[in-house]
Amino acid sequence: MSSDSSQSPPSRRGLIAFAWVWVGAPLVYGLYELVQKATQLFTG
Repeated sequence: MSSDSSQSPPSRRGLIAFAWVWVGAPLVYGLYELVQKATQLFTG
């Protein structure tokens, strides 16, 4: 194999980081809301 797939070109790293934030931010927010609702449900 001539190409090394473990290293991304610098132009793609920004895109990959943006994609992780794009998916991760709503995921973290959703988990936070889930914990808040579960806490209210079980503590009254």
